[in-house]
Amino acid sequence: MRALLIVNPNATSTTAAARDLLAYALSSRVRVTVAQTTHRDHASELARSAREDGMGLVIVHGGDGTVNEVINGLLGVPLPTSMQAVTIGAIPPLAVVPGGSANVFARSLGIAADPVAATNQLIGLLDARARRTIGLGHCDNRWFTFNAGMGWDAEVCRAIDAGRKDGKPVSATRYVRSAVQEFFKLKRRPARLTVEVPGQEPFDEVHYAFISNSSPWTYMNERPVHTNPGTGFDSGLGLFGMRSTALFPTLRVSRQMLTKGAEPKSRKLIRIDDVPSVRISSTEPVGLQMDGDYLGERTEAEFFATPDALEVVAPTR
Repeated sequence: MRALLIVNPNATSTTAAARDLLAYALSSRVRVTVAQTTHRDHASELARSAREDGMGLVIVHGGDGTVNEVINGLLGVPLPTSMQAVTIGAIPPLAVVPGGSANVFARSLGIAADPVAATNQLIGLLDARARRTIGLGHCDNRWFTFNAGMGWDAEVCRAIDAGRKDGKPVSATRYVRSAVQEFFKLKRRPARLTVEVPGQEPFDEVHYAFISNSSPWTYMNERPVHTNPGTGFDSGLGLFGMRSTALFPTLRVSRQMLTKGAEPKSRKLIRIDDVPSVRISSTEPVGLQMDGDYLGERTEAEFFATPDALEVVAPTR
């Protein structure tokens, strides 16, 4: 079987040694071609070419941003307002070896966080032919794998992206510091969002909203953060929206998100774990992010769940 290994050499924990080890290990199982990304959206271009060339497998060694680009290249532009399976022809399965700072998608699939351990795991998964089909989300003509949002989280992503351009390393500490700084900026602004889900009255006066396609929503180093524990790759989307920026309810909900087995709840929290779509509108432009990538400001966005969208090499459960 022919396979394309797409490597982002600039990802946080990607090294030449790990890349070479991965390529060498894979060469005993597949005919592997290695391609390194050189610019934004290059991973999408490489994945699109792999699909068109009939590759049997695409492997990504990079962070969540690179994985997102590859999936968008494999699947193409989402069908507008579609909540159906993708029907654009043969799509090679995807495998991921983490190489970024968070690696939320890979870890949510049960892939080891350490690149060497993940390489050994991938070899075993290939030998066992372990694959599963997962659902994805899409918004704004773009697929996302694990989360999206408008408001607070998008502003954090914008701050992190600005730091990357200045050469600052990405870490959990930087995410926490940025989250605190952006939260106190948010406290000074009125609630701008209205959130709509099918079959319910609109929720107005919302300060920020997270949309999940999996759980955990992210990680704080080794600690998972669960906004919507009932959401997964086999369900619809999860909605998590706050109608308050008061410190006490925010801290209470934050603690619940970090506690194993807890179910985040508050009178100020809007949480629904399995919905086919979410529409968010704003009285003023606010930031939008998908899979940790800041995409600019919007006054409205609609998020859709697409079941059975992609086959991945991963533990079956």
